[in-house]
Amino acid sequence: MINLNLYGWNDKLNQLKRLSNYKALSHGRVVVVNRTCYEVISEDGLFQCELTGNMMFGKSDFELPCVGDWIIFQSFDENKGIIVDMLPRRQILYRKKSGTVADKQAMASYVDKAFIVQSLDDNFNIRRAERFMVQILEENIKPVLVLNKADLGFDRQRIAEVIKHIAHQIPVFFTSIHQPQTINQLRESICEGETVVFVGSSGVGKSSLVNALCEKSILLTSDISQSTGKGRHTSTRREMVLMKDSGILIDTPGVREFGLAIDSPDSLTEMLKISDYTGLCRFADCTHTNEPDCAVIEAVRNEILDRKVYENYLKLRREMWHFSTSEHEKRKRDKSFSKLVDEVKKRKANF
Repeated sequence: MINLNLYGWNDKLNQLKRLSNYKALSHGRVVVVNRTCYEVISEDGLFQCELTGNMMFGKSDFELPCVGDWIIFQSFDENKGIIVDMLPRRQILYRKKSGTVADKQAMASYVDKAFIVQSLDDNFNIRRAERFMVQILEENIKPVLVLNKADLGFDRQRIAEVIKHIAHQIPVFFTSIHQPQTINQLRESICEGETVVFVGSSGVGKSSLVNALCEKSILLTSDISQSTGKGRHTSTRREMVLMKDSGILIDTPGVREFGLAIDSPDSLTEMLKISDYTGLCRFADCTHTNEPDCAVIEAVRNEILDRKVYENYLKLRREMWHFSTSEHEKRKRDKSFSKLVDEVKKRKANF
């Protein structure tokens, strides 16, 4: 029998299960999603599960199970099952769904920490790391910056200067699979039963790091591309693996676009240290763009606040505003449609 406590099962989840109409059935955690097929780890082993029709067609894409979700299922045959219910989510890592205005895509749930992996080569991009951090903090997930491929030649002083506004807020690790001591330090930061998700662009070495932390090859990796000299994208799905005597790791495919799906600028101002100045502006509703006596603009002029950090703040805030406006319009349309459906039902009842 498999001990699900190693996968994060606890008394709180057990209490949530008791509230379900299906509490007598088996429960498990989604470890892999293959379109409409879900691999679920349970006390009785690994099951290949599908959704009931009500769940598949009665829920939005965002509400469907993702890696990390705890579900309740009815087993049948050998190692097969039907998912009939899902426990309420918490600490979800999500992003704006590509090609949409306000739809969200759940990447993983019940996440304790998120390792934002950047490689110390031409792929290094602190603006991308800031974007990940804002979304991660919004869900009360602890962000960790992992600067990988530390065996490559890089300017440590320049990197320290670029990340100084982040380094005093969150842990930063320099890692390399060719330097075992750096992997050991990262491993020691993961506690038993803790769920850690790896996020970052393609080729930064997320899967290689997972393999190194587990001390065996679990996930597929690719060699360095001869044409570009960079790591090639390998992961094509989100996948959960269990570390020996430690936590749970979730690898994710590299993302070219990570659209923000939040509507509050609070985490943005905190993370980029803009909040140190916002309270000093003349106007309480200052947008920090062109108002007189704006303490944020003054800090940029005096080179106290990095201009590139400030410009990224404005960019991300515009994106957040656009998402929140679109989300509001979407809810408004949904409410109008629901009202129309109710009116049609009433008319039919009167005939």
